[in-house]
Amino acid sequence: MGGPGGLPRVRPAHPGRMDLVRLPRVAGYFYPGEKAALEEEVGALLAGARTPPLPGVRGVLSPHAGYAYAGRVMAEAFRALSAWRGKARRVFLLGPSHFVAFSGVAFFPYRAWRTPLGEVAVDLEGGRRLLGQGAPFRAYREPFLEEHSLEVLLPFLQVALPQTPILPLLFGEVDPGEVAEALLPELGQKDLVVASSDLSHYHPDPVARKLDAKTLKRALALDAEGVAQGEACGRLPWGTLTALARALGWKPRLLAYATSAEAGGGRERVVGYGALAYVG
Repeated sequence: MGGPGGLPRVRPAHPGRMDLVRLPRVAGYFYPGEKAALEEEVGALLAGARTPPLPGVRGVLSPHAGYAYAGRVMAEAFRALSAWRGKARRVFLLGPSHFVAFSGVAFFPYRAWRTPLGEVAVDLEGGRRLLGQGAPFRAYREPFLEEHSLEVLLPFLQVALPQTPILPLLFGEVDPGEVAEALLPELGQKDLVVASSDLSHYHPDPVARKLDAKTLKRALALDAEGVAQGEACGRLPWGTLTALARALGWKPRLLAYATSAEAGGGRERVVGYGALAYVG
């Protein structure tokens, strides 16, 4: 179910009316495709997380690989966010574009995103305000069609923070500091930020752990530039979250770290996964 690096063959996209609902692309690959099985798996992962709901948490980093590989680490991040259950205004979802190369940050006005658990409303007004700023934001549909980096987070969000709207943004090549500066006026006191990224890819396990330790050290020091120059596939969304945290005084906290080897994968070519919380 989904690979350790999060790049399976996905089913052809059938967007239907593109202004309505973004349909799931990797259900049955990265996570269970049936509602009951998905509810059970996400519920069990969240119940087994060691992290309690964290008062004051404003953002998290979560991996985006298949649940069989990264689900336990993902659960730590979303269990922390569950402190906002029933109170959050919306969640900014920041993820990398794996399949489409472009400049800037893409938003596309689907009114909702669907998973087997139902629909998640999109904050269209907020998205249009960002598009109204111009660069770095752009209305661009193509990156969303097959991308998994945001979709795989949604079932956790639906269970941890039900009925919370999202503002989904996919990153091409862009300066994270510029994005953070542009997001600051839009970010309210009841808004949360979730950045989506795996860590190092396809090194032997001991090498991956050393590389990831350096990246995590930069993140914990709020070194946004260092994070953005690292090997993590979501380094630009993560760099943006780091820059926001630095500007707003959010303190980073490492919640969990693992590699795909710990989920039964081989040790010669692993993917690293980290969960961090940013507490204001």
